[in-house]
Amino acid sequence: MRFVFFAACLVLLPVAAAAQTDEIQVYDAHIADPGVFNLTLHNNYIASGAKTPGFAGGLVANHSLNGVPEWAYGVAPWMEAGLYLPLYSYTPAHGFGFNGFKLRALFVEPDAAKQTFVYGVNFEFSYNSRHWDTSRYTSEIRPIIGWHLGQWDVIFNPILDNDWTSVGNLDFAPSTRVAYNFTPAFALALEEYADFGPLRRFLPAKEQSHQLFIVGDYAADPVDIEFGAGFGLNSASDNLTLKLIVSKDLN
Repeated sequence: MRFVFFAACLVLLPVAAAAQTDEIQVYDAHIADPGVFNLTLHNNYIASGAKTPGFAGGLVANHSLNGVPEWAYGVAPWMEAGLYLPLYSYTPAHGFGFNGFKLRALFVEPDAAKQTFVYGVNFEFSYNSRHWDTSRYTSEIRPIIGWHLGQWDVIFNPILDNDWTSVGNLDFAPSTRVAYNFTPAFALALEEYADFGPLRRFLPAKEQSHQLFIVGDYAADPVDIEFGAGFGLNSASDNLTLKLIVSKDLN
């Protein structure tokens, strides 16, 4: 049964959008302990990507740096609250710019790292600058489904993005992670991020975004570090994206 599920996940692996994003991460239901503040720095650099904006007045992805500090607080064993501020980008044409901010509430199974089956859901609300998104206000619903199978982790986030126009415009942008833990502190993973388009009618395959990341994780004092390189799988995806995530509990 585990083998069948693992094989299915490899077939269904999704991937990252061909436009900028501040956070490239698969949620695994891990949260800060109650009463603990955590700071995570997200940065990604599109070394080779789209050379024209995704919409009029938008930023050009190619050679852009995008990121955000994520401020998190463990509210309960099953809940974490978060603030992303400030969202920022640097592009050769526009320099540094402010992209907005995000609020989130993450609900998970307690002690997820110790469970075989893990689950949760993240709710996110965003305020966007005009050059960052065509909608001033957007939100995300991110279910979390995962399995810890010995030294293997399989995590799936079937994300729905919402621009508050209609239910039919909900955008399906799933992410998946398959990781092997060599030690409790070090893992290698394949992650894929996708954007299939609106639920009412997926985009044609050539217009969907699909990008596969090779990722290394180091989780030990003084900081947790995640580094990865993502490769576009079709012409609608950025060719090469580098990501770096650094995380530390502050108390």
